[in-house]
Amino acid sequence: MPYLSASDLPTKSAGERFRELMSKPGIVQLPGAHNGMAAIQARNAGFEGLYLSGAAMTASMGLPDLGIITVDEVAFFIRQIARSSGLPLVVDGDTGYGEALNVMHMVRTFEDAGAAAVHIEDQLLPKKCGHLNDKKLATADDMAAKVAAAAKARRHLYLIARTDAAASEGLDGAVARAKMYMDAGADAIFPEALNTAEMFREFAKRMPGVPLLANMTEFGRTPFFTAQEFEEMGYKMVIWPVSSLRVANKAQEKLYATLKRDASTKAMVDEMQTRAELYDTIGLHHYEELDRTIIKTIVPTLD
Repeated sequence: MPYLSASDLPTKSAGERFRELMSKPGIVQLPGAHNGMAAIQARNAGFEGLYLSGAAMTASMGLPDLGIITVDEVAFFIRQIARSSGLPLVVDGDTGYGEALNVMHMVRTFEDAGAAAVHIEDQLLPKKCGHLNDKKLATADDMAAKVAAAAKARRHLYLIARTDAAASEGLDGAVARAKMYMDAGADAIFPEALNTAEMFREFAKRMPGVPLLANMTEFGRTPFFTAQEFEEMGYKMVIWPVSSLRVANKAQEKLYATLKRDASTKAMVDEMQTRAELYDTIGLHHYEELDRTIIKTIVPTLD
């Protein structure tokens, strides 16, 4: 139903609803949604939570994922995804957009926009996708200070600390950092770019009782694992951050090539979402019905 109607809105905050999701048995599956339409389609497929990737978000804007967009630009994406789907949303907070006070501003902005959770990472700007080379890390103390600042700023927001240290400091360094970040106030840890099942298992073994997030991105350093395999390795959350954008981009590329070749879209019609499917997905008729129940002509009467 339309998000405009208060009776259709959640009565609990997004953070509280995400914590309830985390309390359920099994691994929490969080597909990436790069806009409101993707969010609705993921919800309709049966998912209970979503992920907003910085890489997918910036790529959808025609920009690289180098930490160059602003807090308010991200908040625009958060609002449309949370509004359209009604699902708890985990948001990529990059490096926190600055130091301690900037991190606190990010947390307040994201939570007010409707985010359920955020992760921040221990890279330095310009940050990179976690599966690329030559990532530069902040000191563990500086990152722990950011985590503490985020914990101080949030109300219900679930706080995930990401460490990119495995590539340069090994598993020992990544685990040591993760323990510091938990002590600073994180709710969960995201060890980025682990590249073998053994590394995933060993990290989980060294962080007993800590909720862990696994990143199942395509074309990266991590081999393909299913959600169930990650759960067996000791992980509570899994994200597929850029998958929706990759598929959408490939389809659009084919569309434009066909249109340029044929000067017509007729050859692509069978691969398109129909008008009826579009209207059904966004709930057009529900909005129209809501409008009819509210807008009624009032005929003035004479005194």
